[in-house]
Amino acid sequence: MAGKKIRQGKLIVFSAPSGTGKSTIAKMVLKRLPDVRFSVSATTRKKREGEQEGVNYYFLTHGEFEEKVRCGGFIEHEYFFGNHYGTLLDKTREVIESGASILLDLDVKGAMNLKRIFSDQALLLFIMPPDMEVLEQRLKNRDSENEDELKVRLERARLEMEYADKFDKVIVNDDLEQAVDAVTSIMSEFISKT
Repeated sequence: MAGKKIRQGKLIVFSAPSGTGKSTIAKMVLKRLPDVRFSVSATTRKKREGEQEGVNYYFLTHGEFEEKVRCGGFIEHEYFFGNHYGTLLDKTREVIESGASILLDLDVKGAMNLKRIFSDQALLLFIMPPDMEVLEQRLKNRDSENEDELKVRLERARLEMEYADKFDKVIVNDDLEQAVDAVTSIMSEFISKT
Protein backbone atom coordinates (compact mmCIF):
# COMPACT_ATOMS: atom_id res chain seq x y z
CA MET A 1 0.00 0.00 0.00
CA ALA A 2 1.47 3.33 -1.05
CA GLY A 3 2.01 6.05 1.54
CA LYS A 4 -0.37 8.95 1.69
CA LYS A 5 0.83 11.83 -0.49
CA ILE A 6 1.55 14.96 1.51
CA ARG A 7 -0.32 18.03 0.29
CA GLN A 8 2.10 20.59 -1.11
CA GLY A 9 2.48 23.85 0.75
CA LYS A 10 1.98 27.22 -0.87
CA LEU A 11 4.21 30.25 -1.30
CA ILE A 12 3.05 33.74 -0.46
CA VAL A 13 5.22 36.68 -1.46
CA PHE A 14 5.08 40.17 0.00
CA SER A 15 6.61 42.97 -2.04
CA ALA A 16 6.38 46.64 -1.24
CA PRO A 17 8.34 49.86 -1.28
CA SER A 18 10.38 50.56 1.85
CA GLY A 19 8.25 52.35 4.46
CA THR A 20 4.96 50.77 3.42
CA GLY A 21 4.60 48.64 6.56
CA LYS A 22 5.32 45.29 4.92
CA SER A 23 7.42 43.91 7.80
CA THR A 24 4.85 44.96 10.40
CA ILE A 25 2.03 43.36 8.40
CA ALA A 26 4.08 40.17 7.95
CA LYS A 27 4.73 39.84 11.70
CA MET A 28 1.06 40.40 12.56
CA VAL A 29 -0.18 37.96 9.89
CA LEU A 30 2.29 35.26 11.00
CA LYS A 31 0.88 35.51 14.55
CA ARG A 32 -2.62 34.91 13.15
CA LEU A 33 -1.47 32.08 10.84
CA PRO A 34 0.99 30.08 12.98
CA ASP A 35 1.23 27.25 10.43
CA VAL A 36 2.83 29.59 7.88
CA ARG A 37 6.62 29.79 8.10
CA PHE A 38 8.72 32.83 7.26
CA SER A 39 11.38 32.25 4.63
CA VAL A 40 14.98 32.03 5.87
CA SER A 41 17.47 33.71 3.53
CA ALA A 42 21.07 32.79 2.84
CA THR A 43 23.86 35.28 3.42
CA THR A 44 27.62 35.60 3.26
CA ARG A 45 27.77 37.96 6.23
CA LYS A 46 29.29 36.69 9.48
CA LYS A 47 27.01 35.06 12.02
CA ARG A 48 26.20 37.42 14.89
CA GLU A 49 26.05 36.32 18.50
CA GLY A 50 22.86 34.40 19.22
CA GLU A 51 22.06 33.74 15.55
CA GLN A 52 21.39 30.16 14.52
CA GLU A 53 22.03 28.38 11.23
CA GLY A 54 18.75 27.77 9.43
CA VAL A 55 16.79 29.93 11.86
CA ASN A 56 18.09 33.45 11.25
CA TYR A 57 19.98 32.74 8.02
CA TYR A 58 21.78 30.01 6.12
CA PHE A 59 25.37 31.20 6.45
CA LEU A 60 27.49 30.58 3.35
CA THR A 61 31.01 31.52 2.36
CA HIS A 62 31.40 33.83 -0.66
CA GLY A 63 32.61 30.82 -2.68
CA GLU A 64 29.61 28.67 -1.69
CA PHE A 65 27.23 31.50 -2.52
CA GLU A 66 28.81 32.15 -5.92
CA GLU A 67 28.70 28.42 -6.75
CA LYS A 68 24.97 28.32 -5.95
CA VAL A 69 24.46 31.37 -8.20
CA ARG A 70 26.29 29.58 -11.05
CA CYS A 71 24.16 26.44 -10.54
CA GLY A 72 20.83 28.35 -10.44
CA GLY A 73 20.38 27.64 -6.73
CA PHE A 74 18.62 30.91 -5.89
CA ILE A 75 15.14 32.21 -6.59
CA GLU A 76 16.62 35.68 -6.22
CA HIS A 77 19.79 37.17 -4.82
CA GLU A 78 21.30 40.59 -4.16
CA TYR A 79 24.59 42.08 -3.10
CA PHE A 80 24.67 45.00 -0.71
CA PHE A 81 26.88 46.37 2.04
CA GLY A 82 29.64 43.94 1.05
CA ASN A 83 27.60 40.74 1.40
CA HIS A 84 25.36 38.51 -0.68
CA TYR A 85 21.78 37.69 0.34
CA GLY A 86 19.40 35.32 -1.41
CA THR A 87 16.48 32.90 -1.27
CA LEU A 88 17.59 29.30 -1.72
CA LEU A 89 15.53 27.32 -4.22
CA ASP A 90 16.21 23.92 -2.58
CA LYS A 91 15.29 25.09 0.96
CA THR A 92 12.10 26.69 -0.37
CA ARG A 93 11.15 23.46 -2.17
CA GLU A 94 11.86 21.44 1.01
CA VAL A 95 9.40 23.53 3.02
CA ILE A 96 6.52 23.33 0.55
CA GLU A 97 7.13 19.62 -0.16
CA SER A 98 6.75 19.01 3.60
CA GLY A 99 3.24 20.45 3.28
CA ALA A 100 3.99 23.75 5.02
CA SER A 101 3.29 27.13 3.48
CA ILE A 102 5.91 29.84 3.46
CA LEU A 103 5.85 33.66 3.46
CA LEU A 104 8.64 35.38 1.55
CA ASP A 105 9.66 39.03 1.57
CA LEU A 106 11.05 39.68 -1.92
CA ASP A 107 11.66 42.64 -4.16
CA VAL A 108 9.47 42.89 -7.26
CA LYS A 109 11.95 41.14 -9.57
CA GLY A 110 12.43 38.29 -7.08
CA ALA A 111 8.64 37.97 -6.86
CA MET A 112 8.33 37.72 -10.65
CA ASN A 113 11.04 35.04 -10.75
CA LEU A 114 9.38 33.03 -7.98
CA LYS A 115 6.05 33.13 -9.85
CA ARG A 116 7.83 31.93 -13.00
CA ILE A 117 9.27 28.93 -11.09
CA PHE A 118 6.27 28.00 -8.90
CA SER A 119 3.33 29.29 -10.99
CA ASP A 120 -0.05 28.55 -9.33
CA GLN A 121 1.61 27.46 -6.06
CA ALA A 122 2.59 31.08 -5.49
CA LEU A 123 0.49 34.08 -4.53
CA LEU A 124 2.05 37.50 -5.03
CA LEU A 125 0.82 40.30 -2.77
CA PHE A 126 1.89 43.89 -3.31
CA ILE A 127 1.56 46.19 -0.30
CA MET A 128 0.92 49.71 -1.54
CA PRO A 129 1.18 52.99 0.38
CA PRO A 130 -1.94 55.18 0.30
CA ASP A 131 0.04 57.68 -1.83
CA MET A 132 3.58 58.97 -2.32
CA GLU A 133 3.15 61.83 0.18
CA VAL A 134 2.24 59.38 2.97
CA LEU A 135 5.16 57.14 2.00
CA GLU A 136 7.58 60.07 2.05
CA GLN A 137 6.31 61.13 5.48
CA ARG A 138 6.67 57.58 6.85
CA LEU A 139 10.25 57.41 5.60
CA LYS A 140 11.05 60.83 7.08
CA ASN A 141 9.53 59.76 10.42
CA ARG A 142 11.87 56.75 10.54
CA ASP A 143 14.74 59.26 10.48
CA SER A 144 17.10 56.62 9.10
CA GLU A 145 18.02 58.25 5.77
CA ASN A 146 19.60 61.52 4.79
CA GLU A 147 17.99 63.65 2.07
CA ASP A 148 19.85 61.95 -0.81
CA GLU A 149 19.04 58.46 0.48
CA LEU A 150 15.40 59.48 0.89
CA LYS A 151 15.28 60.61 -2.76
CA VAL A 152 16.75 57.26 -3.87
CA ARG A 153 14.20 55.32 -1.77
CA LEU A 154 11.30 57.34 -3.18
CA GLU A 155 12.52 56.88 -6.76
CA ARG A 156 12.88 53.14 -6.16
CA ALA A 157 9.36 53.11 -4.67
CA ARG A 158 7.96 54.68 -7.85
CA LEU A 159 9.71 52.04 -9.97
CA GLU A 160 8.49 49.19 -7.73
CA MET A 161 4.91 50.48 -7.82
CA GLU A 162 4.96 50.15 -11.62
CA TYR A 163 5.02 46.37 -11.07
CA ALA A 164 1.89 46.33 -8.86
CA ASP A 165 -0.44 45.29 -11.71
CA LYS A 166 1.67 42.14 -12.25
CA PHE A 167 0.81 40.91 -8.72
CA ASP A 168 -2.16 38.70 -7.84
CA LYS A 169 -3.50 41.14 -5.25
CA VAL A 170 -2.70 44.71 -4.23
CA ILE A 171 -3.41 45.79 -0.65
CA VAL A 172 -3.28 49.47 0.27
CA ASN A 173 -1.92 49.99 3.78
CA ASP A 174 -3.77 53.12 4.84
CA ASP A 175 -5.12 51.43 8.00
CA LEU A 176 -2.84 48.77 9.53
CA GLU A 177 -5.55 46.59 11.12
CA GLN A 178 -7.64 46.59 7.94
CA ALA A 179 -4.56 45.74 5.86
CA VAL A 180 -3.66 42.86 8.21
CA ASP A 181 -7.27 41.57 8.11
CA ALA A 182 -7.29 41.72 4.30
CA VAL A 183 -3.92 39.99 3.93
CA THR A 184 -4.83 37.30 6.49
CA SER A 185 -8.08 36.58 4.68
CA ILE A 186 -6.44 36.44 1.23
CA MET A 187 -3.66 34.16 2.49
CA SER A 188 -6.05 31.82 4.34
CA GLU A 189 -8.24 31.42 1.27
CA PHE A 190 -5.22 30.75 -0.98
CA ILE A 191 -3.64 28.22 1.40
CA SER A 192 -6.91 26.29 1.81
CA LYS A 193 -7.37 25.84 -1.96
CA THR A 194 -6.43 22.40 -3.23
